[in-house]
Amino acid sequence: MNAKFETLKASVQEIIDFIAVKNDREANNKLLEVSDVLDEMLDFAEEDEELREISRYQVLLNQLHVKINGEEEVDGDA
Repeated sequence: MNAKFETLKASVQEIIDFIAVKNDREANNKLLEVSDVLDEMLDFAEEDEELREISRYQVLLNQLHVKINGEEEVDGDA
């Protein structure tokens, strides 16, 4: 399980690096790629700890998406 998340961590760092140099297009492309990987990991996750870690990454990717695209986060009622 660790190797999968180490690769994921490196990919998320790439997104953050793209944001830092204001390369939003590459950041968004990488974010979409990592989102697909996360979705696939979610489909095959068997352990609770794996699901929790995937969930943490999903929240982080949502925050990065907002940062890249300048959108406001939307609560259910807003």
